Amino acid sequence: MKTNLVIAIDGPAASGKGTLARLLAERYRLPFLDTGLSYRAVAQMLLSKNLPLDREELAAEEAGRVDLGRMDKAMLSLHAVGEAASRIAVFPMVRRVLVEKQRAFAQNPKGAVLDGRDIGTVVCPDADVKIYLTASPQVRAERRLAEIEARGGTGDLETIRKDIEARDARDSGRADSPLKPAADAHLLDTSELDIDAAFTAACAIIDKALDAGS
Repeated sequence: MKTNLVIAIDGPAASGKGTLARLLAERYRLPFLDTGLSYRAVAQMLLSKNLPLDREELAAEEAGRVDLGRMDKAMLSLHAVGEAASRIAVFPMVRRVLVEKQRAFAQNPKGAVLDGRDIGTVVCPDADVKIYLTASPQVRAERRLAEIEARGGTGDLETIRKDIEARDARDSGRADSPLKPAADAHLLDTSELDIDAAFTAACAIIDKALDAGS
């Protein structure tokens, strides 16, 4: 297998890119980074210190303190943290700080799998394989609700769908590093695919790219 293989997985909220990226990291024995957690880590720091979410300089300072190797996924997965992260992720200063950290992670001699919103377009524009994962807002809302209920929680499907659509609008409409597929990304719509089928499709894309480069 190619050394220093970098795989970029992008897509909107609740598209399943995190689950897919983790499976691909295991399959190809690569380090994995959920870049969305880095923005959540900044948001959590601000919330824990009762700092405002609309001060770009403060958010950038906290971004500089983020350790990508010590992020608590369980704590950072809270809904309030996700909402706050979506707000601070629009700040160019915050993005610049975190992108440099993410790029450093991708330079691992073994390579890496990174998932997020701008991996193929900004963080790793030279990634060996770029996959843009998506699904309809309704399907993503249903999956998010199923995750919440699996953890013993409750939620309203319509509220979740509207939240996802609002987050899509923020992510796609921001001036700095908007959410969009890279020009050379492979589009993978999972609206009618379960995770096993999505994984099989992604592996086929990656294996074909590896064969072409060998």
